[in-house]
Amino acid sequence: MSRSSSLRPPVPLEWQVNGLKLAGLSWGEPNGKPLLALHGWLDNAASFSQLAPLLNDFYVVALDLTGHGQSARRSQDANYQIWDDLPEVLGILDVLGWQTFDLVGHSRGAIIATLLASAYPERVHHLVLLDAVTPQPVEEKAFPRQMRKALEDKPRLLVRANRVFADSEEAVASRIRKGLSERAAKQLVERNLCTCSSGMTWTTDPRLYGASAVKLTEAQISAVLKALIMPTLLMRAGDTAHQTAEYIEAVQQNIGNLVVRTIKGGHHFHMESGASEVAKHMKQFLLETNNMEPALL
Repeated sequence: MSRSSSLRPPVPLEWQVNGLKLAGLSWGEPNGKPLLALHGWLDNAASFSQLAPLLNDFYVVALDLTGHGQSARRSQDANYQIWDDLPEVLGILDVLGWQTFDLVGHSRGAIIATLLASAYPERVHHLVLLDAVTPQPVEEKAFPRQMRKALEDKPRLLVRANRVFADSEEAVASRIRKGLSERAAKQLVERNLCTCSSGMTWTTDPRLYGASAVKLTEAQISAVLKALIMPTLLMRAGDTAHQTAEYIEAVQQNIGNLVVRTIKGGHHFHMESGASEVAKHMKQFLLETNNMEPALL
């Protein structure tokens, strides 16, 4: 694939799966190597706007997960636990005709990618995780308290309205204050705003702020990680502490085919100056890696 073709604007995509309208973006040629990309919490498919054009030879399809970006919200009786997106992701894969593929996820999207890869390891050639692997485990004795929190959150968030902004510039400024560059903030905000009677507001479903009714235990997380038999690359942010050294050690003990890289930058390093370094590591990993020995650099 030529450099000029890889720099073309993304192509908008739309699917109907399980009664939900789902949206996404694609980069590259459809005959390229298939790579599915899952964004983080409160982000959208534009999260990969910096990275995807750098991944020559790949056909990158990034989704707006339900309740994010331009995808539909779930019905009022439904929830947004991390595994609730899996049926729709699988439905989109069926529409794309991708029996096997490479998979990348950032933050919450990385956690969803880990669950998908553990359930269908025969379908995922390579797994790339950006600054997340699994949720933090919760002790079994905490289950009643966790369930109560979720039950109390749901009715409150069903009637909660998103913040209203006078214009898109004010919305962009709100994301910049949370650590994003202006360019990255504009890309995310553009895909996550809609007009309302008082100005502009997020398309994001407020229920995404709610507690999960069920949290995985340490044993369940260990089982998920041990099911990741494919080569796995974890890239962690050098400027944040999303994963402690103890957590990384536990992940390494459970994933047999793992490489860990540390990237300069914050949690959204794949959208910032670290995008080129992420692309370099990903291309080397996806194109050259078959059977690896575990490594930590």
